[in-house]
Amino acid sequence: MRSRFAPDRQLTARMALTLFLLGLLYVVFVGVLIALLKSWVLVVVIAAAALGAQYWFSDRIALYALRGRIVTPEQEPRLHGVVDRLCAVADMPKPQVAVSDLDLPNAFATGRNADHAVVCVTRGLVRRLEPDELEGVLAHELSHVAHRDVAVITVASFLGVLAGLAVRFAFYSGVLGGRRDQNTFVVVLAVVGVSAAVYTLSFLLIRALSRYRELAADRAAALLTGRPSALASALTKLSGDIARIPTSDLRTAQAFNAFYFAPAISGKDGGALAVLLSTHPPLERRLDQLADIAARLGPTPDQGG
Repeated sequence: MRSRFAPDRQLTARMALTLFLLGLLYVVFVGVLIALLKSWVLVVVIAAAALGAQYWFSDRIALYALRGRIVTPEQEPRLHGVVDRLCAVADMPKPQVAVSDLDLPNAFATGRNADHAVVCVTRGLVRRLEPDELEGVLAHELSHVAHRDVAVITVASFLGVLAGLAVRFAFYSGVLGGRRDQNTFVVVLAVVGVSAAVYTLSFLLIRALSRYRELAADRAAALLTGRPSALASALTKLSGDIARIPTSDLRTAQAFNAFYFAPAISGKDGGALAVLLSTHPPLERRLDQLADIAARLGPTPDQGG
């Protein structure tokens, strides 16, 4: 699918490299599991089922977890109107539009491709944003669909899910034998150790890609709408509001941080380590990039010239 969203060759290269490295890691991981568990059929079936479920049902899982529901133009004319305009400008298929009743101000896009995509906003976001800010956020989410990075993140995160399943399998499955002898204990430790290493590597690779794709989506949205200041305003407003939401209310949402417009986190910046482990670049970096774009574009019509 080609759209009028600004192409990003660096994003494409990073997605390809991430998938290649995760693919190698996946092959090694499955090979080690087959050697340890001595049941290649079971390992392959579990791996294929997990990947298929994550790829085909990721949109439904995300909507269910965040209490989102698909809405019609009659139910949400304002949202559909903004999405219709942006899709017409971007020359891209219109995704389904969903609304979550959460007060947490945020938005996300999910789905395996442009023809099976969903853009979801929360009630908290719609209530807090001005029309031009909402347009900037929705343009950001639509750029994820246009750049195909939603599908890449979905597939990439599969390896971490598989590693977690392997740990549970090692502890609770009877495939390791009914007798808990020393050999069984060694195999369990090996599976847990390999799974932990795979999870850590895949976690870091996905986080690095996620941070860059957010910057790419900010750029593309700012250039498509011609209003980087509106997107910057939305970022500032939502980041401040999220920081005031109790941590207990963020726990469910934090599992889907990689898909969100703004990370569902609370508390202050934890330094370099926090940046390395985060799904989003620091707010200051996103705002600096938008300020640079605004300087290049010049004043918008409503700002005068």
